[in-house]
Amino acid sequence: MRVLVIPEDFRKDQYMLKPIITALMKSLDKPSAKIRICQDPLLGGVSEALKWGNIESIINQYPMVDLFLLCVDRDGKDGRKVALDKLETKAHQILGNRRLFLAENAWQEIEVWVLAGQDLPPDYNWQVIRQEINPKETYFLPFSQQRKLLDAPGEGRKPLAEEAARRYDRIRQLCPEDIGNLEDRIKAWITEYS
Repeated sequence: MRVLVIPEDFRKDQYMLKPIITALMKSLDKPSAKIRICQDPLLGGVSEALKWGNIESIINQYPMVDLFLLCVDRDGKDGRKVALDKLETKAHQILGNRRLFLAENAWQEIEVWVLAGQDLPPDYNWQVIRQEINPKETYFLPFSQQRKLLDAPGEGRKPLAEEAARRYDRIRQLCPEDIGNLEDRIKAWITEYS
């Protein structure tokens, strides 16, 4: 299975999405899935990632991909999932059933998935982290700094995401609305079409 993960901006998100999506696919008994991060084109932000023309172009550019995963930040926007659902509907019309496009918004940012797989400092409250609209600045970057990883690739995203991915079950348990939902939908598709 060939999986193309489409981040809103791959420059930092790639370091988090590749290990976490790899762990997700492994949990679905697809350890040999080929996970690739879309770097061409560079979307450069969520507004570009939500444009159907950009998504359609990516789908057409990668005809050998079985599963497209658009992963963006929710950023506290209640309507974000509605926009993602519209993209899924349009993609289904050109992909059919054998290939799949899914879009998920991290609650509130992808960095939270990485934090979910970590042993956090005692003063970090998980429910507060999940509700924080800017968890990257408020929790992730200070945590990376505490771990002395700000100079690592992606300001610590690469090593922290690799650590978190080894505890994928914990990420899924703590992030049921986003990563859990994504896993369930991929599993349903695999079950139906494999």
